[in-house]
Amino acid sequence: MPFAEYDLADFYDEMFERPGNARPGWTLVARRFEELGASSLVERQKAAERLLRDLGITFNVYGHDAGTEKIFPFDVVPRVIRESEWRTIERGLRQRIVALNHFIHDVYNEQRIFAEGVVPRELVLGAKSFLPPCQGLVPPKKIWCHVVGTDLVRDRDGTFYVLEDNLRCPSGVSYVLENRAVMKRTFPQVFDAARVRPVDEYPSRLLAMLRHLSPNKDVGGRSTCVVLTPGVYNAAYFEHSFLAQQMGVELVEGRDLVVRKGVVAMRTTRGFEKVDVIYRRIDDTFLDPDAFRPDSLLGVRGLLDVYRKGNVALANAPGCGVADDKAVYTFVPAMIRFYLGEDPILPNVPTFLCSDDTQRMHVLENLSQMVVKPVNESGGYGMIVGPHATAEERQTFADRIRENPRNYVAQPMLGLSRVPTLVGEKLEGRHVDLRPYALYGDDVWVLPGGLTRVALRAGSCVVNSSQGGGSKDTWVVADGVHAC
Repeated sequence: MPFAEYDLADFYDEMFERPGNARPGWTLVARRFEELGASSLVERQKAAERLLRDLGITFNVYGHDAGTEKIFPFDVVPRVIRESEWRTIERGLRQRIVALNHFIHDVYNEQRIFAEGVVPRELVLGAKSFLPPCQGLVPPKKIWCHVVGTDLVRDRDGTFYVLEDNLRCPSGVSYVLENRAVMKRTFPQVFDAARVRPVDEYPSRLLAMLRHLSPNKDVGGRSTCVVLTPGVYNAAYFEHSFLAQQMGVELVEGRDLVVRKGVVAMRTTRGFEKVDVIYRRIDDTFLDPDAFRPDSLLGVRGLLDVYRKGNVALANAPGCGVADDKAVYTFVPAMIRFYLGEDPILPNVPTFLCSDDTQRMHVLENLSQMVVKPVNESGGYGMIVGPHATAEERQTFADRIRENPRNYVAQPMLGLSRVPTLVGEKLEGRHVDLRPYALYGDDVWVLPGGLTRVALRAGSCVVNSSQGGGSKDTWVVADGVHAC
């Protein structure tokens, strides 16, 4: 039986309250998987992997010895979230995204939050992601962060915490859509009986949001939207091409676009075609060599000037990366209270700023119990997990913190929740996080579920695909679903 030897260990297990006793929402999945048996689960796992390989669901790993392109690992056991739990997450994400949008607009315009002493001016203006050329910008509808991926984790008590915000070019939503397609084919009866909320409307929602931003106001006018990619060697190129295909829009590189007569135009076989909206999947500083990095070959010369004049829309807006900074993250609860007059619905993970003398001393004295991260890195790079590091590694990191304290934040080591995962021919608990995706157009819409990333290595809490992690399908199920 798949769960006969399943070990709950000393963590919050999302499927079981205690051995053999499934939590609400999980009852049907646990019963059906028991009925299938281990050998059937293994066969379905292999079938799912073959399907993903045939579909070409890949990602690129920079510097990987075995080549750049890898099949994205997938686990056939879903992660289940009850509708009542999801409603709280959804409300919390909407609240957080609206507050962050206010913050970004304020930072590049009135700067009220500095004047009121809520957030230190020097902390924000000294961030690498703060872009002076964006000062005074007012994007269409005053929306800066149109596509947001917020990373959530669940601690030992079952509480969801926000781990970090991703507001520049959050990736991974294509895997959500493809994972769902695979699961519907692999477990059709379980999927239907569980009354899982659908995710396949994301591309149409994304396209509607992009058109909402369009400066083309002609009655009956057709807005031309494009997806701007750095090219085939980017880690998320599969996603760029996938979303462009799903929306029915062109996938372009910087060399395909040009500024002509005050607008952005796309080169086509029929000549130049005006572009109204660009869903950009390249980093802020590569967007325009005239405004940001002069050495950029990925962007479009003169793009920021056209954007500033309102002749093209960009999603996400340049400059919104200032809210990605992990030091700025610590002040998001204060932003919610300042801009919205509300208490945060979703808490932050307790975080220490190494730029603060007192907090830095605490981090250095407790490094063996801390996770320390650079404020602008992603993908699990450049960080140290204190409890799993050697004394020499901790000393090296302590020296780095002293040399550049602004570049680091620290968080206590959380006991991340676990979900049963197929390992060989048996089920074992593996740590997970969750990245829900939200679109901000005429309102904030949150995709039901999101990308569950799973640390496939035993004992590991690093879920990033670049560090050996994989993914699961995330099911938001109606309350009251039971085994039948």
